[in-house]
Amino acid sequence: MTEILGIDPSAPPSGTGCAECGAVDGWWVHLRRCAQCGHIGCCDSSPAQHATAHAKTSGHPIVQSFEPGEDWFWNYSTEQITGGPELAEPRSHPADQPTPGPKGRVPLDWRNHIH
Repeated sequence: MTEILGIDPSAPPSGTGCAECGAVDGWWVHLRRCAQCGHIGCCDSSPAQHATAHAKTSGHPIVQSFEPGEDWFWNYSTEQITGGPELAEPRSHPADQPTPGPKGRVPLDWRNHIH
């Protein structure tokens, strides 16, 4: 297999939801998975934008969507969609987890809080 800078296909996801939002009872719109270390963070539409914050602080430039049925990668360094290998399972949050999520923490007026 060809090694791709910024991607470790063997790194498992850090959980089923945004690590930082989970620590403070926050919520997210969509989830992104760091392709290098597996950190799960919330997308840039989410109030806290933890996936981008992780990329900036860690220097890990590539994320993959962590949404069911999506397999695209994004490179923060080039600000472009990019390709990548199949990552370690699971490749998305549980299908029964709502989007936005998690269940019970999303405000009814969530659309008023997104970017």
